[in-house]
Amino acid sequence: MSKIETSNNTDLDLRKLEVRVEELIRACAYLKEENKSLRTRQDTLVAERAALIEKTELARSRVEAMISRLKAMESIQ
Repeated sequence: MSKIETSNNTDLDLRKLEVRVEELIRACAYLKEENKSLRTRQDTLVAERAALIEKTELARSRVEAMISRLKAMESIQ
């Protein structure tokens, strides 16, 4: 193999490596943004879940209070 062929092969190998590194950089950037988006979505869902749990507990206590009043009314009659 001549010096020129070796140089061309090395240049080609370096170009292939450069392209692959650029692809990996783009993939990392994409995954970083996707991860950020998923974390934001998770935070939103956790907050929504907490709000729903609070509403459920409030509804439960109201229903229990109504049942207690109804039982009290029954015992008066």
